Amino acid sequence: MQAEEIPQLVEQLAAQLTQRSWSMVAAESCTGGWLAKSCTDVAGSSAWFERGFVTYSYASKVELLGVDQETLQQQGAVSEAVARQMAAGALCAAHAQAAVAITGIAGPDGGLPGKPVGTVWFAWAIQPPGGSVAVTSEAMLFAGNRSAVRRQSVVHALAGMLQVL
Repeated sequence: MQAEEIPQLVEQLAAQLTQRSWSMVAAESCTGGWLAKSCTDVAGSSAWFERGFVTYSYASKVELLGVDQETLQQQGAVSEAVARQMAAGALCAAHAQAAVAITGIAGPDGGLPGKPVGTVWFAWAIQPPGGSVAVTSEAMLFAGNRSAVRRQSVVHALAGMLQVL
């Protein structure tokens, strides 16, 4: 998918969330708010987009989303456990029924053995009214420069949210 497809995904997401009378929250790291910006580019998005967290540092992940400091130290920010905690924490900190979290290494530097540049973890959390939280997660390895990795991450996060809804 190309960047031009982001608005189409957002429109589909808006329709699904509006149909359910649900709202969504975003917890972003490597995308730096690109997902939230994409959602709020749509007029009327306040009806279904509740808020976004840009948690780039370890401290912000802990303070704003309740990510466990020990998990960060042991597994790093780019891990399944952290992505899942980010999504669940965002859902808990907001008035929403759906959350998406993105944490990754967009580059050009920062790659590690087992976590090369382009590694991105996603998590989607859903909590229907009166129901329990369900979290799914997935890792992707994207190619390209920093901008390409970030764009692909936004597209994947939106498409993933559509799938879990």
